[in-house]
Amino acid sequence: MYFTERDINKILANLDALRNSVFPVQNQEVEGVSRKQQFPSVCLIGLGRCGSNIALEVASLVYNARTFYMSEFSQEEKAQKEQEYRPVRWIKKGLNLDKSNQVKPVFLIEPLVMLGDLDKDIEGRIRFSNRGEKTTFLQDYNKMKIMDLSEVHAGGAGNAPILGQYLAKIILNKDTHKFSNADWKFIHSYLIDSCGIKANQSRLYFYIFSAGGGTGSGMASEFGLAQQYAYMAKTFDTRPELENEANSGHSFVFEPIFTSGICILPNITDHGVEMSEALHINSGRLLCKYLSEEWDFSYNLENEDSNESSVMQRIRPWNAMMLISNDIMRYAEETDDGEIQHIDVNAMEKYANQYISQQIFNILTAQAVTTDYDENYFRRAGIDIGETIRLDANDLFMSLAGPVAVAYAESVVPTQPAAVDKLKLFDKATSGLNIDDLFFRSIDLPHFNKITQAIEGISLLPIESGRYREALASYVKNGYDPKDLKDLHFFKNCSSVVSIISLPKDYKLSYMDLNRLKSHLNALFPNTTLKRYALVIGASANISLTTLIVKSPCLSDDFLTLIVSFIKRCFAKDDYRFDDSLDKAMLDFIRADEFDEERLDSMLFEYENPAKILDTNWYAIKPMYEKKYRELIRDKNKFVSINDIRLSRDSVKKAIHYLREIYRHKISKTKVISLNTLQKTVE
Repeated sequence: MYFTERDINKILANLDALRNSVFPVQNQEVEGVSRKQQFPSVCLIGLGRCGSNIALEVASLVYNARTFYMSEFSQEEKAQKEQEYRPVRWIKKGLNLDKSNQVKPVFLIEPLVMLGDLDKDIEGRIRFSNRGEKTTFLQDYNKMKIMDLSEVHAGGAGNAPILGQYLAKIILNKDTHKFSNADWKFIHSYLIDSCGIKANQSRLYFYIFSAGGGTGSGMASEFGLAQQYAYMAKTFDTRPELENEANSGHSFVFEPIFTSGICILPNITDHGVEMSEALHINSGRLLCKYLSEEWDFSYNLENEDSNESSVMQRIRPWNAMMLISNDIMRYAEETDDGEIQHIDVNAMEKYANQYISQQIFNILTAQAVTTDYDENYFRRAGIDIGETIRLDANDLFMSLAGPVAVAYAESVVPTQPAAVDKLKLFDKATSGLNIDDLFFRSIDLPHFNKITQAIEGISLLPIESGRYREALASYVKNGYDPKDLKDLHFFKNCSSVVSIISLPKDYKLSYMDLNRLKSHLNALFPNTTLKRYALVIGASANISLTTLIVKSPCLSDDFLTLIVSFIKRCFAKDDYRFDDSLDKAMLDFIRADEFDEERLDSMLFEYENPAKILDTNWYAIKPMYEKKYRELIRDKNKFVSINDIRLSRDSVKKAIHYLREIYRHKISKTKVISLNTLQKTVE
């Protein structure tokens, strides 16, 4: 399916070449033993304009945090006077970077960042962005690499995901040694050839992209599939290792990895603004494709077989796909007394970047290993790492699957004085923290917290905003009784939740607060099979709560609206393209006890028609791209037609099967079973 380097020595050489560029001083001496610098445990892959901008934003925030931290212990810097935009204010507040603060717990995890776009000028765009002009960040952040793919295609994907997907397939099928860009084979070996082996210590991969575009939406899932294909292939690779003494320490010991797409969904409803239909259709295609792949991987038991060919045909691009709606920024501005019509487009994008950065930061801190931090960090900060409850890649692998939404809120530390001696992690004394309010703000409509500079709220609304506001108001009025919320499919059909609590160093978390938080989660998510908790200490100056809501977001209004918009436009026969009969039928397909597949067959063509979103002749475009495939990949056996990557009616059926499965999710409460029956006494 994809090109994979099979020569172990070449893979190790490529990894060493990348390591040398990431860590200019490569070897470290630890207790007299020389060892190679390890790759960061986390990698961010930003694809397309939107995804690469967000990944760049995260990298610059991490770089700024480290710069402030390193200068703190060497010399006192003058406070910067210039006006800073909100994400930097948030990071400085959240990480206690102000000069006045005595204790400086700092986030020091520096992920490897890969930026890719089908744009010839991606490097110039990044170099001449604000981040490139104002600081030496681009020169100093060696962990950021640009994937220059312009030799395959230099003109973008024309807002057509199928073209972005096809171009990504060309890139990933071409022998890496035949690229003129020498760095690509190093990046390819890191991302794909070596994922999950001992020589590559990265275990978490986040693909950041916009679902509404052509490049990010099309490339992301193809890159994810290539990585999963290489990873899964290793499980079936039983050939004996031919290792020599030189690389025996880098043997291909297999380790779990966790991959996630971070998917930015377009606005669906806006005041007085009609969004481009193509954005909705493109997003719907991505969501439909992902659900069908997730159904095959996780639930489809019709062809259940553990042999290699069966498993390799049922891979999906990521373990989970986090959904973040662009509407977040609109709600945040509306609740901040802002006039929505006066908001600058770039400001909106920065808010979106900030929200996503916050979530990545919290997930990264929850799984961070000590090697991700500066070696002197814990000693200087006085943090007891033993008090941390962390999630490793395998925890996330087992807990997060399918579509995921995020609920987030944070609070400043209550102002009561704390003891200076060693503190217990959990204390029964009242902490001054309003845990009810913190939990409510995390599931509220997105809003801007003026105290912490954070954007809080839920990343994808369960239902239409007006109805959700009413349900939330009732929730608060009734003393946080979730009777009006827990019946929403978003909460009722959630299969698992992962909560990440981040505490400042030396803050006492009351066990009453923790129990109260668990009570809120149990009440609002009545049918969760699995609840996981992570506790992060010393990574932030604020108290924050991140809750990852698993699978049920696919039943939200926005999710269903986007999928149906794609099916109607690109699959539906003429009679069903413009009225609401298909809309109603889709709801019936999900709700009905039996899935009427024949009825669906009568409404849809067998394959998607990409021409429906392109205002040009699709049949003239198709041979142009296929000619490029033949020219770049000479092996005729590897040729793939664009027709072969179209979504089929079966893909729609599998997506509906997945929705039906989640719609019917419920659990039975555990009952005590006893052999010791109580005998009634007879008078």
